[in-house]
Amino acid sequence: MPLYKAPLRDMQFVLHEMLHTEQNYQGLSKYQESVNRELIDQYLEAAADFCENELAPINQNGDQEGCHLNQGVVTTPKGFKEAYQKYAELGFTSLTADPEYGGQGLPTLLRIAISEMLCGSNWAWAMYPGLSHGAMRTIEHHGTEQQKQQYLTKLISGAWTGTMCLTESHAGSDLGLIRTKAEPNPNGSYSIMGEKIFISAGEHDLSENIIHIVLARLPQAPTGTKGISLFIVPKFNVSDDGQVLDRNKVVCSAIEHKMGIHGNATCVLNFDGAKGYLIGPENRGLNCMFTFMNTARIGTAVQGLAASEISFQGALSYAKERLAMRSLSGPQYPEKNADPIIVHPAVRSMLMTQKAFSEGGRALAYFLAQHVDIVESSNDQQQQKHSDELLAFLTPIAKAFLTESGNESAKHGVQVFGGHGFIVEHGMEQIVRDARISTLYEGTTEIQSLDLLARKVLKSEGKLLKNMTDLIDQFIGQQQSNEVLKPYLEKLAELKQQWLSLTKTIADKAKHNPEEIGAASVDYLYFSSYVVFAYLWARMAQVAHEKLESGTQEEAFYKAKLTTAKFFYQKLLHRTQSHAASIESGAESVMELDQDAFAF
Repeated sequence: MPLYKAPLRDMQFVLHEMLHTEQNYQGLSKYQESVNRELIDQYLEAAADFCENELAPINQNGDQEGCHLNQGVVTTPKGFKEAYQKYAELGFTSLTADPEYGGQGLPTLLRIAISEMLCGSNWAWAMYPGLSHGAMRTIEHHGTEQQKQQYLTKLISGAWTGTMCLTESHAGSDLGLIRTKAEPNPNGSYSIMGEKIFISAGEHDLSENIIHIVLARLPQAPTGTKGISLFIVPKFNVSDDGQVLDRNKVVCSAIEHKMGIHGNATCVLNFDGAKGYLIGPENRGLNCMFTFMNTARIGTAVQGLAASEISFQGALSYAKERLAMRSLSGPQYPEKNADPIIVHPAVRSMLMTQKAFSEGGRALAYFLAQHVDIVESSNDQQQQKHSDELLAFLTPIAKAFLTESGNESAKHGVQVFGGHGFIVEHGMEQIVRDARISTLYEGTTEIQSLDLLARKVLKSEGKLLKNMTDLIDQFIGQQQSNEVLKPYLEKLAELKQQWLSLTKTIADKAKHNPEEIGAASVDYLYFSSYVVFAYLWARMAQVAHEKLESGTQEEAFYKAKLTTAKFFYQKLLHRTQSHAASIESGAESVMELDQDAFAF
């Protein structure tokens, strides 16, 4: 199994040198007194120690053992419960929560950085506290004061965990089709009836109670998404003062047999008249959920980033040690029987691709998390609006591309190992299996691409796209005298113009044939993603160049950053052109074949 090492130096590079976290958060009154570089680094170091020494050692065993279901009770793999107890004791469950209810009130950016380490060291385990965050935010934003006192305080302390119960077998991502019912009771509660599937962390032994946030329909509710309400349904009923009572009528009837993330209990939950409580307005359940959807999707993007990072770490260590053949330019290590495979260009190309995706993905995820904090904390309405629009545009890109690039990186990790990568003991195949889900849940890549192109770009008539291209223009203008960055700036300017042109082409074609949007959307998302990465890599190159110019004791680190930027621009960015060609070819060949003509 790859020995996970938290990439603290690169995390600090993005947080402190690229995003200037301490300086920027001084402009947010909520964080003026609490956020500084020393505090951030202390939390990162504590999380790194926990992930390296507590989570990573139980990752592979958790995958092999899996979860156990016995008469509705799920037992997690050996060591998972003890790790969760220590996690809660360290205060990580309360990191970003409201101090009024026991939270520490720290920024989302810090939580996202720590989440990267949790997912990189043990993806399946990380999903248990990760799901609680969504439940916390829902109650924090939409719960009554009574609900906050009753449920939120225990969730924040980590004594209880939470889930989000959305999916049903016949509905999938189309939540407008859900059938779960909520019948009102005389005492103001509701009886919840129905079945939910794919509920991550839906039943387990880590905490004394689980608080389910459930989508269901009230009697006479409108059809479709406009008739969905949101309910709190605890595993154990809870008294008004927050004490655990009798078992509620919600039972885990099965745990899914999955391709990966075996250490996480993905449950089928049956609600057989379970007692629930309305949260938020009637028939506005989806609207309530959208308040944290961006953060949830960024969290999934971070899982893709984590897959890139851990697969890179495993492949790099192996490539330095594995001896095979000689360099084409002659022996590099003549004292050995063969050269380490890292000397071979094909291997180096895979490693550099992993490195470019990992470090670029980190920059994008942290960049977005910073804008989440601005939206939630800034007193400047114009700044909030700008950040909110950037989030709306970039979140589908981050969710889709970081998970797709994470899967590509995981594939490269196995490939670097050769046949040994296919063998369980090395742990590289587990990364492939675990990472595969990330492109599916929280909206598939295809759904994210439609969201980006149809809703965010075309529906806004290009306004949300312009916010991003304006950032590119500003950066080019600021750095136009920087000769070192000239190749990057020229390419960025060219791609920005092509981006706008492709968008217009799709919009024009869609006036005559709406299917053009669907046919172009995935390629459009990939094109957009590579351009966003190009912008971020140019920014990172600019920081690295300035550090080298001013003199530094970390010359190797900053030179590696410049080299990786160069690799991305020369070896990966050309992928935009194949996506552009596919977009320009239109929808005809996609839609021409009659569905009955698809033959086996």
